Amino acid sequence: MIGLVFFAMCLSVNFSVQAQETEEAPFEPLFLTVVTTKWNTDPDVDFSDWEAVEKEYHEKVTMKNELILGSGFYMHYFTPKDNEIKLVTVYKTWEDIEGVNDVINKLIEEGWPNEEERDAFFKKRNSYYSTWHSDEIYVTTPYSKPMDLNTEKPLIFYVQMHYRGDGGKGYKEYFDNITMKNPYLKAFYTHVHRWGSNSNEVAEVRVYESLADMEKGNEEVNKLIEAHWPDEEERTKFFEEYDKMFKGHGDYFYRHVPFLVK
Repeated sequence: MIGLVFFAMCLSVNFSVQAQETEEAPFEPLFLTVVTTKWNTDPDVDFSDWEAVEKEYHEKVTMKNELILGSGFYMHYFTPKDNEIKLVTVYKTWEDIEGVNDVINKLIEEGWPNEEERDAFFKKRNSYYSTWHSDEIYVTTPYSKPMDLNTEKPLIFYVQMHYRGDGGKGYKEYFDNITMKNPYLKAFYTHVHRWGSNSNEVAEVRVYESLADMEKGNEEVNKLIEAHWPDEEERTKFFEEYDKMFKGHGDYFYRHVPFLVK
């Protein structure tokens, strides 16, 4: 069995999420495992084969793993740690998370049947990354504006990590009338805590083609807000309630690696 840097078995905890459903398309949440790790900073590590190695693993393991609905590799763009990496994997059920390691090991043995070559491959692959990592699991919510991430150029992922507040309301109204109507916002996702260090976490992920588009998108938000709430008093009243939903947030920017998308 190969020891993999990027997978940790996780324990189940109770969780409930308020889902907006319709009779035509009832919402079914998905599960995301998010592994945070770092590049190996050892100057003697040779990164010249990194792309080829990760492509080989992606094709032989990730793309053939039926339990993995989607996955992505995200590199630091503007975050506190310039060597940070995020590895995100999407599953249909919690049981799929628990069973995926067995499938991974089977695909590894099939992909590299020669034990010596297999050991050499994973020794090289693991050398690119720090042995440190942390694991979180999130569940998706109905508030999303999805897109196909199989692009030629890296996209910018702006992650706002919020923390639950005390009460508040108006999220769906804002989502329907501001988020969904912003043409510069290519995609939007919300994830809530399922397992990990902070049960109050709520992640909002905004996807842009460029920083220029993000700036234009922010200007568009202001226009959409004034259009939807033209009365200043009503607008102020709405955001007084809306802002109660969260207690502060952190901002993080990443770029995805197009050839490692599933």
